[in-house]
Amino acid sequence: MPDHPANEQRLILVTGPSGAGRSTAIGALEDLGCETIDNLPLSLIPRLLDGPPLGRTIALGVDVRNRDFSANALIELIDTLTADPRVALEVLFLDCRTDVLVRRYSETRRRHPLAPAEAPLEGILREADLLAPIRVRADALIDTSDFTPHDLKAELAHWMGATPAQRLSVSVQSFSYKRGVPRGVDLIFDCRFLRNPYWVPDLRVLDGRNPRVAAYVEGDPRWAEFFERLSGLVGFLLPAQTDEGKAHLSIGFGCTGGQHRSVAVAEKLGDTLEGAGWQVSRRHRELERLRPPGQ
Repeated sequence: MPDHPANEQRLILVTGPSGAGRSTAIGALEDLGCETIDNLPLSLIPRLLDGPPLGRTIALGVDVRNRDFSANALIELIDTLTADPRVALEVLFLDCRTDVLVRRYSETRRRHPLAPAEAPLEGILREADLLAPIRVRADALIDTSDFTPHDLKAELAHWMGATPAQRLSVSVQSFSYKRGVPRGVDLIFDCRFLRNPYWVPDLRVLDGRNPRVAAYVEGDPRWAEFFERLSGLVGFLLPAQTDEGKAHLSIGFGCTGGQHRSVAVAEKLGDTLEGAGWQVSRRHRELERLRPPGQ
């Protein structure tokens, strides 16, 4: 486990959608030597820091079942703890695909906390939208969709033992300017100057993950220079951010509808960064709103 100054308390906030494995993660972190507490009211968390550091990591489970939970309250708490010189804060977000969450709720026959009288899917979609601004603030994101409990425990053991540089993760995401700029994004690039596949009837119904759409966007005469400068800038910034001790960099790409150009650029940069060895997570805000369950 990485060392921290004697006067600094390492604190991990473990969050993510219900059913993604938070309880398993809290148990695994306890086995790894952390002091763990689950579902502590957000208003009580700062009081844990009264007095000297414990000498071991504190891991707190936080989600919509916390008594005074709200996305804004959690973001304010993250900001407060980040600014506190006594704390070395890390936000660990456990994510999971919608279809897998639906299946897990079906198998356990549990009610979703945000849809106690409705189908679990309704609560899953509400929770995904509620947690979106927190997801982009995460220092580490682990997708548990294809994990067994044993796999998740092994991944956490690796993550806890890694150095800060090894844990640096990058989030690339697309969005529509019509719905506003997402919160918590470090860098934002406007892709509306690229030619728009929306005006090509055969491409309109597709999105930027489709090779035909990507090829159309990359056919813009300005594409080659744009992407060379973009990848060069990000490639320069990531090691610099690592040197400063940052564990996460969020990069947003916007276009008019958030389905074609911004998606294509985010996917291309994600592929480039993964090829260079960086840990990359992807999110396409508008596509997630349109995606049918199970896809």
